[in-house]
Amino acid sequence: MQHGFLKVAAATPRVRVADCGFNVEQIIIQMQDAAQKGVRLLVFPELCITGYTCSDLFFQPTLQQGALEGLEKILTAGKDMDMVCVVGLPLALDHKLYNCAAVICRGEILGIVPKTNIPNYNEYYEFRNFAPAPEQNRKISLLGRECFFGTRLLFGCRQMPQLQLAVEICEDLWVPCPPSVSHALAGATVIANPSASNVLIGKGEYHRELVKGQSGRLICGYIYSNAGEGESTTDVVYDGHSMIGENGVLLAERNSYETGLLVTELDLMRLDGERRKMTSYPQIRREGYETIWFELTRSETVLTRPVAKYPFIPMDTDNRASRCREILAIQCNGLKKRLEHSHSKTAVVGISGGLDSCLALLVAAGAMDLLSRSHRDVIAVTMPCFGTTHRTKSNAERLTEKLGATLRVIDIAQAVKVHFHDIGHAPDQYDVVFENSQARERTQVLMDVANQTGGLVVGTGDLSELALGWATYNGDHMSMYGVNASVPKTLIRHIVRYAADSASDPELAEVLRDILDTPVSPELLPAKDGEISQKTEDLVGPYALHDFFLYYAVRWGFEPEKVYRLARYAFGEEYSPETVLYWEKNFYRRFFAQQFKRSCLPDGPKVGSVSLSPRGDWRMPSDACADLWLAKLERIQPK
Repeated sequence: MQHGFLKVAAATPRVRVADCGFNVEQIIIQMQDAAQKGVRLLVFPELCITGYTCSDLFFQPTLQQGALEGLEKILTAGKDMDMVCVVGLPLALDHKLYNCAAVICRGEILGIVPKTNIPNYNEYYEFRNFAPAPEQNRKISLLGRECFFGTRLLFGCRQMPQLQLAVEICEDLWVPCPPSVSHALAGATVIANPSASNVLIGKGEYHRELVKGQSGRLICGYIYSNAGEGESTTDVVYDGHSMIGENGVLLAERNSYETGLLVTELDLMRLDGERRKMTSYPQIRREGYETIWFELTRSETVLTRPVAKYPFIPMDTDNRASRCREILAIQCNGLKKRLEHSHSKTAVVGISGGLDSCLALLVAAGAMDLLSRSHRDVIAVTMPCFGTTHRTKSNAERLTEKLGATLRVIDIAQAVKVHFHDIGHAPDQYDVVFENSQARERTQVLMDVANQTGGLVVGTGDLSELALGWATYNGDHMSMYGVNASVPKTLIRHIVRYAADSASDPELAEVLRDILDTPVSPELLPAKDGEISQKTEDLVGPYALHDFFLYYAVRWGFEPEKVYRLARYAFGEEYSPETVLYWEKNFYRRFFAQQFKRSCLPDGPKVGSVSLSPRGDWRMPSDACADLWLAKLERIQPK
């Protein structure tokens, strides 16, 4: 439960239709298994105590009484379990029979939720047996206990305020306005759906989209527990297709005609933060709702849910290619508009032979294609100086040639030496003045070439560099349109690889792959034996870690300890605990100290969920202090 994580499970027990004794035994076995796994919220399928497919047997008092006796046994078995369970059963009340879910905890009934929408079409004939839920909540006496009966019930955890549970049952999700909409508007963060939905061709994918869509639309956790093959009878077959979704993402899924537990963790802090951030999410309206409180022992949740090392990059190859293609389209169309609007005759790109400038040049060529203009209108300027190697200069020239752009080679070494003389700086003093003088000279050259040719300068700096402030103020920090401004370094590598894989010219693909193999470097210090001497990641840390920190600290607003925990979990043994902590501290220091550079960024296209534009997603005082964030990290003892 620490850091907002809640271990949850969807259970599919073995079932014998109308055999309450057997079914209860199986339910208790899965409760015990879930408790051993640390599960705090366990959801069983619809009518699991009796079986869903009992049909007219539901009218038999023997079955109804068997269900109540079964519930009593489940309550007794769960007395010492630190867990909330949602269990399905039929309940006779006031001359009506209801399809219900009992929400129980530590041997007590927290509430009974009846099904609202009763299907009576195709293979479903529930209206023959069950009445729809009444509109109002009421209190009832059940098994010698008083509890609430109704659909407008919230179940809240005193130790974890972000946990607000509500229930809808199977068909309730399929209707135009599911009860879960009202539940979420009343404050529910987790929706449990006990279901019994038979398998049909294509139905599984529809199930999947329903759960993903509802969890995304409501910004909630959604636990869909479906009945398994034991319900198969007469003309229908059940496969136990169960899912757990969170804010539009499927965290876990089972579709194998097997029984068992589907276990993962919901991040309720993440959901809470996202609702708070989304100003269009309505204010809580609890009119007509009752909140029933329960208690769980607060403890750390062992993580099993997927946490990607590279959160900006889809792991699936096809999805990754599609993402890269879409980002290139956004970049190219954004630059197209700027070129068109400004009546620019050329697009000027400083090309170094590195990844960022390579992508910027590809985008500039793509924008010209959209404008039905020649690639010759792209001016690629390579500016060798003290740290330039033959490899990077050669790659810059070959890339320009293969793309059909106009190449200009302007050696800036002499101009920088004159500048050193003018300001009284020793040319062999390799400090920040030595480095930044070159970066600013490059930008001056690019701006002046743009003036010469009636064009604009296309910026090459990426999102990761902006987060760390790894840019020379008024040097590579400045341009007239920054096409890479919201693309992180780890993703740029994949976009360039995509361009290489899809290139029709094998020589273009070859040079792109060699650029991919070149160490990331600003090449501002003299080369050693013709090789790059200044490697960026040796100075600022691994971009894989920094992009991870950026995603969870900025996109989700997680506290530093939680970011550290997730990084340790995602990267495993790849980095030591001390290394992760060291670079996370470095990230926060740089992120806060370098905001002044981001406060005056050029325009650039937003391509994903994280952007640091001061006019859009990220507005931060240039002089904000990082002490609170760093203090939290100081308390961490790496182990």
